[in-house]
Amino acid sequence: MPLVLVGGLVFGFGLGFSHMARPEVVIDFLTFDDFGLLFVMFGGSIVAGIAFWTLPKLRGSAPLTGRPYGRRLKSFDRNVLIGGSVFGVGWGLSGICPGAAYASLGVGNWPILYAIGGMFVGAYAQGAWRSHDADDPAAAPSDD
Repeated sequence: MPLVLVGGLVFGFGLGFSHMARPEVVIDFLTFDDFGLLFVMFGGSIVAGIAFWTLPKLRGSAPLTGRPYGRRLKSFDRNVLIGGSVFGVGWGLSGICPGAAYASLGVGNWPILYAIGGMFVGAYAQGAWRSHDADDPAAAPSDD
C-alpha cells in the first residue's frame, strides 16, 4: 500500500509540475493549440511500456498481490466504443481526465469538484444500469 501511495504522489506532483492538472492546458491540447500534453503522455507511455516489458522478466509475480503476471485481453465491442466515447466527451467538456482531476485539487482548482462529482454520479449510474441488466434474464452475460 505505501508503494501505491508513493506512486500516486509522484503522478500527482508530475501532473501539477507540468501544468497538466489545469483544464485550460488540456482544452488547448484538445483544440490543437498546445501539444505539451502529448509529450507528457508519450513520456508516461514510455515509462509504463518499459515497466510492463521488464517486470515480468525480473519477477514471476506482482509484488503487492503475489499473482503471476498476465495479460487480460478485452475484445473491442459496442460497450468499449460507447464507454470510450462518453469518456472522451466528458474529458472534453470538463477539460480534465479523472486522474488529473484529483491532482487539479492540489493546485487549487476547486471548481473541478463539480467534474469529480459528475464522475461519481456517472460511475454510480453506469453501475446501477449494469446491475439492472444483470438481473434481466434476457440480457447477454458480461465477459468481465
